Amino acid sequence: MHVVSINTKRFSFPETVPLAQWDDGSIRVGGTRVTLDTVVARFKVGDTPKRIQRGFPSLTLTQINDTIAWYLNHQAEADEYLKKRYAEGEKIRQRIESDPEYIARRQELHRRIAQLRLQKLTRT
Repeated sequence: MHVVSINTKRFSFPETVPLAQWDDGSIRVGGTRVTLDTVVARFKVGDTPKRIQRGFPSLTLTQINDTIAWYLNHQAEADEYLKKRYAEGEKIRQRIESDPEYIARRQELHRRIAQLRLQKLTRT
């Protein structure tokens, strides 16, 4: 399934900033698939650039630092973009979770997990 973003705001980044906006509207770091959303979320929970890099080794420390600097210098417009991305994600999640096939698969998975836990308890 190809999801096209409804986020129509286009960003222009100076060459010194390792960000690019893809056709679907998402903003990615450098030549990677790591999104601005991901780096900012990790930064907001207190991860250091080094810790972010350990989680996303395709990023350099320079890319991470420059991304965070861009975010801090453009926080209002970046937060607006991130808020829209979150809302789009929530709509997609709700659509998926309301699908009858998804509901059936989830119920079956929970049934199997409960069965495995019961088997484990009866073995001990």
